[in-house]
Amino acid sequence: MPNDLWLSIGAILPIIVLAVWACLLLLVDLFIPAQRKGWTASLAAVGLLITLAVILSRLGQSQSGFGGMVMVDNFANFLSILLLASGLAAIALSHDYLQRTGIERGEYYVLLLFSISGMMLMGMASDLIMVFLALELLSIPLYVLAGIAVPRLNSEEAAIKYFLLGAFASGFLVYGTALVYGASGSTSIAKIVQVIQAGQHNLTLLLAGAGLILVGLGFKVAVAPFHMWTPDVYQGAPSSVTAFMAVGAKAAGFAALLRIFVLAFPVVSLDMTPVLWSVAALTMILGNFVAIAQKNIKRLLAYSSIAHAGYILMALTPYGQSNVSADSVASALFYLVAYALTNFAAWAVVIALEQADERGLELSDYAGLGRKQPALAAAMTVAMLSFTGVPPTLGFVGKFFLFRTVIEGGFIGLALIGVLTSLVSAYYYLRVVVIMYMQEGEPVVRRDGWLYATAFVSSIGVVALSIFAGPLIALASRAILNLF
Repeated sequence: MPNDLWLSIGAILPIIVLAVWACLLLLVDLFIPAQRKGWTASLAAVGLLITLAVILSRLGQSQSGFGGMVMVDNFANFLSILLLASGLAAIALSHDYLQRTGIERGEYYVLLLFSISGMMLMGMASDLIMVFLALELLSIPLYVLAGIAVPRLNSEEAAIKYFLLGAFASGFLVYGTALVYGASGSTSIAKIVQVIQAGQHNLTLLLAGAGLILVGLGFKVAVAPFHMWTPDVYQGAPSSVTAFMAVGAKAAGFAALLRIFVLAFPVVSLDMTPVLWSVAALTMILGNFVAIAQKNIKRLLAYSSIAHAGYILMALTPYGQSNVSADSVASALFYLVAYALTNFAAWAVVIALEQADERGLELSDYAGLGRKQPALAAAMTVAMLSFTGVPPTLGFVGKFFLFRTVIEGGFIGLALIGVLTSLVSAYYYLRVVVIMYMQEGEPVVRRDGWLYATAFVSSIGVVALSIFAGPLIALASRAILNLF
């Protein structure tokens, strides 16, 4: 076998390990009794830990593979670690939930592993065709997972909506890739940069392609006006799937956006800046204001997810300016970690209160939680404060980092919108806290060790990492995007 092929296989070795493990798990699950599917969950977690060990063993190394179609650098490794940790949290949230809702199936965990492998590939993709392949690999399992609660009608509806709109968005991505190819003669990010630096590109086609790629990936990260699927899918899909989707799909989508726009498209930054500014502002405003009207906790967190996509997108607005491009990437990655920890803390509490017949999802169902389950209420309080951006939480540090980057880029107006919408968000986040502590009720809470562990570890991490944020900021700052 040629040496280059071995090097290429080595570049994507963690993805190969995870995909092969998923295939083997699919076979092994056939011999696991229906009442012992916890074994499948444990084996899936082992696969994630093995993959994590492979990545940790080669931290600091950079290499490309398959003719530059994938790039393994600190950026890709940082995201892979985040995605694998998110997968472990998703498995911890899933086992008890799947049992009590009657949808426990071994293929659930296999699909989860395949989706994570696609997300990891998205972080490594250094070619627009590879971005598309990674997007499909991560999306198709998620479409199935959204509808895995059959014959529950809202789960089937969520899967259909997610699939149809996802396919539509993929069309935009493919069309944008075709236009970029027409403008530069290549789909490789490195070669696109070379063509642009030589002045041999067609700016009109390049700008149109960049816009369509933004639309395609904007759907995946749920920024307005490409967010329409989010509330219905978040509400209809099983809650454990929604919790993972909210973190994994968003992180993978922003991984592609950051690599493509920061590396390949700085030449169109002046033309794209008003678009990115408008989309980020619209997303923050729409997500936060519409969330005020929500009475269902899953829909509230869906619009919260939309709003936080707007905050992360702010980091891309000044991407064309060399003095802030590194901070743009670092602030976005740091905020993704803050959002992931906060998200899992909140969803662990949501799943603990959700009943098999889908009761327990209204905000009124949280009344009395502070008295009956003070530890869970404390975890939810930490999550709500972190979403708002109140110290001492990781959400505050993340927003401070983001707003500083945007202000240094000269976009004070956008930062001001971010601050004002954060104040608006305090209304609906703190409303959950008020209901938990100041209203009488008898919430029905599921007692599960893994749910509690996820809620407590995530909420403690949200507070502890905000106090000792230096090492995490340093790691995010070293997660540099490599071109070659």
